[in-house]
Amino acid sequence: MTTTSDFESMGALVTGGASGIGAAVAAMLLARGARVAVLDRDTAGAPAGALAVEADVTDDDAVREAVDRAAAELGALHTVVSNAGIGSIGTVEDNADDEWTRVLDINVLGMVRTARHALPHLRRAAAARPGAVSITQTCSIAATAGLPQRALYSASKGAVLSLTLAMAADHVREGIRVNCVNPGTADTPWIGRLLGRADDPDAERAALNARQPLGRLVSADEVAAAIVYLASPAAASVTGTALAVDGGMQGLRLRPAGG
Repeated sequence: MTTTSDFESMGALVTGGASGIGAAVAAMLLARGARVAVLDRDTAGAPAGALAVEADVTDDDAVREAVDRAAAELGALHTVVSNAGIGSIGTVEDNADDEWTRVLDINVLGMVRTARHALPHLRRAAAARPGAVSITQTCSIAATAGLPQRALYSASKGAVLSLTLAMAADHVREGIRVNCVNPGTADTPWIGRLLGRADDPDAERAALNARQPLGRLVSADEVAAAIVYLASPAAASVTGTALAVDGGMQGLRLRPAGG
């Protein structure tokens, strides 16, 4: 059974951990006893008590140095939450090649770089503490459901889903579990900026609420709770799994209200 101290003596690294879902994950890990490092381009929003490490996930050398520093200062690295990512709006006609390159570099290769440099540390931790070592990646409902005006973003998150499964197969015998969480539309700063650019922000928020069967946006804390579960020793038998936190968006097909 898990407790509020189930991460005690464990070292955790959260990329994109200074805002939104990442900050919520870092705060929960701290509250449950982990030693936490936050890797972000701007660490000003990192939760109190976390080690703040500034790095850009598009810079391989910077990621290597950040991961090595985190592992050294935390004493060990048991859990990596690969959360850094950006959004993109449009059909395949709307984004130029350089925008495709930028988004894929952050959303996919950023996770590759983080895992590449974390794996030596995770292998050492797995040998000392079987079942407690994991990588959890933030994916999206966009990986499994066709959403309008999200071609590039969906392609990047589809790659994250496939990457998660491949990594889980590659590292299961090393004692390293790899999973991902697929949020629905989450109430994060990115969605706030998207709404701010809409002609009618209230109507756009109502539309986003309505497309999730629960009738509201997913909260950052709800997504974080799923990530922390997958990262925890309680999930020692869970690997190669995509956990949807989407208000029923992927699996439910409801009749219209009153129908």
